Amino acid sequence: MKRILILPLVLVCLIQGSMAQVTPKWVEKAKRAVFSIVTYDKNDKMLNTGNGFFVSEDGLALSDYTLFKGAQRAVIITSDGKEMPVNVILGANDMYDIIKFRVAITEKKVPALTVATTIPAVESATWMLPYSTQKSIACESGKVKDVSKIAGEYHYYKLGMPMKDKMVSCPVMNPEGQVFGISQKSSSADSVNTCYAVGVAFAMSQKMSALSLGDATLKTIGIRKGLPEEEEQALVYLYMTATQLPGEEYLKVLDEFIIQFPNNTEGYYRRAGYNIANAKGDETMLDKAAVDLEQAFKVAQKKEDAYYSIAKIMYAYQLEKPEKTYKDWTYDTALSNVRKAIEIDPQPVYTQLEGDILFAKQDYAGALASYEKVNASNLASPATYFNAAKTKELMKADPKEVLALMDSCVTRCPKPLTADYAPYVLERAQMNMNAEEPRKALLDYDEYFKAVNGNVNDVFYYYREQAALKSRQYQRALDDIAKAIELSPKDLNYQTEHAVVNLRVGRYDEAIQILDKVINEDPKYAEAYRLRGLCKAQLKKTDDACIDFKKAKELGDQNVDTLLEKYCK
Repeated sequence: MKRILILPLVLVCLIQGSMAQVTPKWVEKAKRAVFSIVTYDKNDKMLNTGNGFFVSEDGLALSDYTLFKGAQRAVIITSDGKEMPVNVILGANDMYDIIKFRVAITEKKVPALTVATTIPAVESATWMLPYSTQKSIACESGKVKDVSKIAGEYHYYKLGMPMKDKMVSCPVMNPEGQVFGISQKSSSADSVNTCYAVGVAFAMSQKMSALSLGDATLKTIGIRKGLPEEEEQALVYLYMTATQLPGEEYLKVLDEFIIQFPNNTEGYYRRAGYNIANAKGDETMLDKAAVDLEQAFKVAQKKEDAYYSIAKIMYAYQLEKPEKTYKDWTYDTALSNVRKAIEIDPQPVYTQLEGDILFAKQDYAGALASYEKVNASNLASPATYFNAAKTKELMKADPKEVLALMDSCVTRCPKPLTADYAPYVLERAQMNMNAEEPRKALLDYDEYFKAVNGNVNDVFYYYREQAALKSRQYQRALDDIAKAIELSPKDLNYQTEHAVVNLRVGRYDEAIQILDKVINEDPKYAEAYRLRGLCKAQLKKTDDACIDFKKAKELGDQNVDTLLEKYCK
């Protein structure tokens, strides 16, 4: 009987063995590409643990996004126990819970899986490889039960195999030992017989773009983000990070850009600029900047652009007025460089920089000649005409000549005038005052006020009051000086000006009351005594007027002598 019972058991075992999938020989080697991940929060406390795997020998890897959400740093632990930090995030998708990243590998290369280029057929055999620190061929096997499409050209898989604990984000392999899926946390109640995987091709398609800096999914991860793969996208990303990342993080982005795009000059110029701005007298940082500028010139395809960019950097360096000039980084060297650019290709933008450098050297005649060339080109703008006007002003030119240039400047501003261009009109207002054109100045002040929606300060009201007073629009002058006082009630100059306007319109008593308060606040305010004396003289109170005139003289007023001569003989 015992032999009869044993025979059926043997048959059952044979039948079961014939139905099970034989573990392929490649499993043991492939499992070396699977690793464990530990993520940490902002307090450096452990946040999550999970799995991932390498898909390239230089450290490119995949895992689940959930594992990294809220993480400030992460490390991976390889199958042989080596720990390596996650260096940069290269893309993520929260809907399908996947993430692509690069590990800072500590050896020349790491074991990596080959990504399948074909889609597995339904009912084809498949294996899921768990993380293990032991040499083992243990894995889960099953079959592909269904293939569906996601995101257009990519795939999602339903698998006939159990989903055990701690096997999320493990690689799912085809019979050839190629990875085609990444296992996902099952939302199905039947995780004993069924699990799911998102296609590795979809995970690999995740990438950074110029707009990734504002991506809500990526923002939840504190680990540094990588650059876009496309050069133009990477350039835009570089421009955006300049104002949005802390200095040290931005420097890392610059370093990565230069490694990724060694023949693009922008990375060298920007890193040089960063080191110059942060040198603060440290010559080692300036040395680094000089090396970057040399390399930029070496790789530049258009040498004229390189001469221009280097000139621009040296010009900006000198504008900061360094205590000690580094090597030959002078205005003269900058000028020499930009003129070399002009010799190769006389672009207006190069000539503009030439003018700026000459202006900084106080060679106003030379600067004006450059600016006039720019104004005769297609680069002419409100800014270029403004530069020419200010240069002429410093040359002590006829105010009308200066005004003619400012008129050209304002003419080129958009209409209606916007806040961005309003300062040009404000500048012209002051130039109109210098040219004894107060009514034109008043119109400019009004246009400025409208362009900035009335967002002005006490100084503006004071200047407009001056224009109104000289235009004999006394009520406007009174209203504006009152507004200036309202905004800055402790400024005695405004209160004195308020008295002046009252004096001009014959309101002598009101002027005296204002000046009494000023003198009470500052008994040594010489001009207040002179003005009060003048008011009293107009009221035929000559003796009292002379007392004030003498006090003004005693306090050093240089304008009171004529009044003393007229009223106090």
